[in-house]
Amino acid sequence: MASFIGEISCKLDPKGRILFPAAFKKQLPTTASERFVLKKDIFESCLVLYPYHEWERQVEFLRKKLNPYNQDHNRFLRGFFRSTAEVELDASNRMLLPKRLLDEISADKDLVIIGLDTKLEIWTKEFLDENATKEDEDFAELAQNILGSENLDFLQ
Repeated sequence: MASFIGEISCKLDPKGRILFPAAFKKQLPTTASERFVLKKDIFESCLVLYPYHEWERQVEFLRKKLNPYNQDHNRFLRGFFRSTAEVELDASNRMLLPKRLLDEISADKDLVIIGLDTKLEIWTKEFLDENATKEDEDFAELAQNILGSENLDFLQ
């Protein structure tokens, strides 16, 4: 299982491709394929890139939790799978990102890829720059709410 860490800036070329960062490629297990699933995040204005083996794990989790014959579950599944695409690395380690997904996050040329344990998030640099201060404040509050103030010594 991959555990991605780091934040790397990259450029979107005119055809909608990015060069997959070598640092993240090194973090992939040697047994991993060069297939990925890209999807719009449920909560944020970013795209989420799953190595294919992790995507299969996510789908298996959903299958165990959801009943496709329940109307609400079925609507959730439709929404979940609607904004997804399978993508692959080419021989030059580039990845073509579908325009329809790039449009969902208003992507331009400058992107940032952030490692988030078993997945990668793809953000517009502009969005991250505009929200950096608020995100830092929100993170501190989240850390306190989730971990409790007495447990934050390890963050110092």
